[in-house]
Amino acid sequence: MSPIYNAASGFLAGFFSSFTLCPTELVKCRLQALRETTSIPVEGVTPKHTYIGPWALCRQIMRDEGFLGFFRGLSSTFAREMPGYFFFFGGYELSRHLLTPPGKTKDEIGPFRTIICGGIGGVTLWTIIFPTDVVKSRIQINKLNISMTNCMREIIQKEGVRALYNGLGPTVVRTFPATGALFVAYEYTKKFLTQVTT
Repeated sequence: MSPIYNAASGFLAGFFSSFTLCPTELVKCRLQALRETTSIPVEGVTPKHTYIGPWALCRQIMRDEGFLGFFRGLSSTFAREMPGYFFFFGGYELSRHLLTPPGKTKDEIGPFRTIICGGIGGVTLWTIIFPTDVVKSRIQINKLNISMTNCMREIIQKEGVRALYNGLGPTVVRTFPATGALFVAYEYTKKFLTQVTT
């Protein structure tokens, strides 16, 4: 399959994965925000930390917002996942294509080049989707009922364009080795299972 077909496959996979990612990311983002906001002192007094776990938060969302409350931010999840995975798999497969020595296939590039290709795919993904991820998180955490574009416009007007990239540096540093390892594990597991089953 060509790199563009792999990228298109990732794009379509992003559509379907969004239906499971949106509710889980909603709960994750709200739990993180709760932990951060309950540890901030107000007028010199640190508020008493009340623990709420994922199941209790799910019950609260269901009670207060209904089943559809779990899908707050779905459109921004689509906008993040679909192009993100287009560039993730596209970046990975194009890198494999470009780093394949003459006379070999992309399955024969070895673990080091596979790590490099995986890292390139991961960095490409996060660089492309980071602004959308910031918007999605704001919509989910703040329970906003505004469109993704209005939320992004509001962030840019109040905080500047750089606010859409806050935290990108550490994310890229983390993702390069993580996605490199992910693709090495994937490719070598695939090779092993192919040998075992044939």
